[in-house]
Amino acid sequence: MDTERFINYRDKVVANVGKVIIGKDTAVQMVLTAFICSGHVLIEDVPGTGKTMLLRAFAKTIGGDFKRIQFTPDLLPSDLTGIHWFNQKTSEFEFRAGPLFTNIILADEINRATPRTQASLLEAMEERQITVDGETRMLEEPFMVMATQNPLESYGTFPLPDAQMDRFFMRVSLGYMEWEQEKEVVVRPSTLDVVRSLTQAVTEEETQYVRTAYTGVTMSGDVLDYFMDLLEATRRGNRFVRGVSTRGAIALYKASQVTAAMNGRDYVVPEDIQAVAPYVLSHRISTGTQLSLHAAEEYLQKLMEGIQVPLEKL
Repeated sequence: MDTERFINYRDKVVANVGKVIIGKDTAVQMVLTAFICSGHVLIEDVPGTGKTMLLRAFAKTIGGDFKRIQFTPDLLPSDLTGIHWFNQKTSEFEFRAGPLFTNIILADEINRATPRTQASLLEAMEERQITVDGETRMLEEPFMVMATQNPLESYGTFPLPDAQMDRFFMRVSLGYMEWEQEKEVVVRPSTLDVVRSLTQAVTEEETQYVRTAYTGVTMSGDVLDYFMDLLEATRRGNRFVRGVSTRGAIALYKASQVTAAMNGRDYVVPEDIQAVAPYVLSHRISTGTQLSLHAAEEYLQKLMEGIQVPLEKL
C-alpha cells in the first residue's frame, strides 16, 4: 500500500475545499474520511456557518454528479426515489428517477422533512439501492449522502430517529471562524462565486485507489484490545442508556484505518482512534436526554481518558 498517495490525496482535497471554507481543515478531513469509507455525513451547526458551502465545495473537488435537495415538510418519498409515470405515446409505464440516483447528495435541513420521507433514505444509505413499486434499482458508486441540520431550532422540525442517525458514518460541527479568518471571508468576493470557480482536484483513479486500498491498514492485537475497551465503555457506563452499535464499531475501525493511511502509516495507533472517535461515536450514544454534539464529544473525551492506552513494546 502506497501511503504517499493517501497523503497527496488528502492534501489536494483539503487545500481545494480550503479556498471556500477557511480554517476548517479538520472538518474537511472528517468529511473526506467518511467519503473514502463509503459513509455518510451529518453536519450539525447553527445557520450561516458554511455547512452547505462546505459540502458544495467538497462535491466539486471530488467530482462526479451532485444534486442538492431542500428538505421541507411537504417533501414526499417519491420526490427522492422517483416514480413510475404513464407514457401516453407508448401506452406503458416508465420510471422517472429521483435525485437520489446520483453520486453525491446534499440533503439540506434534513430534519425539516417528515419521518416518512426521512425513512425513504434508509435503504439508499445502507444498501446502495432503491425499491420503487416492488422493483429494486442499484445506485452508482461512489454514493454519499451529506446532510445538514440546525440543532437549535426545533419549531417545524422532526428529530432524526436512532435508526436514521446510526446510518450516518460521522456527525461533524463547523463552529464559528477565528477573528482573522472571518475578516478574510467578509472582504473577499462572494463565497458562491468562489465555489463556482472550483475545479475537480483529484482524478477518478485516485479516488478509486484510496477507497479500496485503505483496507490494507492493519491494527495490532494490543491496539485492537484498546479499540474494544472503548466500545465496551460506552455500553457499560452508568451515564449511557444506549451504547455504540456494531455498525458504529465497524465505522470507527474503518475511520481509524483511513486516518492512519493519511498520516503515512500502514498500521493504526491509539492516536488514530482517538482522533476520529468523537465524530464517529458521538451521535451513536444516548444518555436518555437530547445530547448536543459538543456535550457528547466531552463525554467521549472523559471516557477515553479513563481507558488505559497500550504502550509501544521494544
